[in-house]
Amino acid sequence: MPPEEASAAHPGAAANPFTAEDVAGILRARGWLAGEATAGQQAWCERAAALLGGHAADRAELGELLGLVFHYDAREILSDVEAHAVLARYGARDALRELAPHLLEPQLLDSDRLKEIITAMKERLELRGRELFHPIRLALAGRAGTGVLDRVILLLDPAAGLGFAVAVKTAHERMLEFCSALD
Repeated sequence: MPPEEASAAHPGAAANPFTAEDVAGILRARGWLAGEATAGQQAWCERAAALLGGHAADRAELGELLGLVFHYDAREILSDVEAHAVLARYGARDALRELAPHLLEPQLLDSDRLKEIITAMKERLELRGRELFHPIRLALAGRAGTGVLDRVILLLDPAAGLGFAVAVKTAHERMLEFCSALD
């Protein structure tokens, strides 16, 4: 879905004040991008601006969302009280057990594949809403929350092979690390 259609489909999304140059500037300032962006990195920055820009109130918030792409430590995530609250909810561990096999194969996680996984999970589990989505977001984006985290998840795999200054963990790698750190 083009970003302008995505904004129309998500009434809570504001007009996007951010550009690829804003994203690249944040990445440089935080040490995640060294020097000038390659063509692939520039395209990723454009996509990141389109997906996240309308959901960030300011540059600091956009930086926080981008930080979820570039920093992931499952042990750190699981040490947070919020993570325990999410994992204690009905069906949370079932959702993770259902998600994990879908991510065992290191395939690109794009919008279509994520939709397929969610549909399959809904068919097998009687979970909806936060019971389904918060554990997924926690495991892959590093925190539970709103649908903007789904957009963060969609940026992971495309960023992983682009040679940023910090290695980005794919959804596959994050799921393996999360499951290993979970008891």
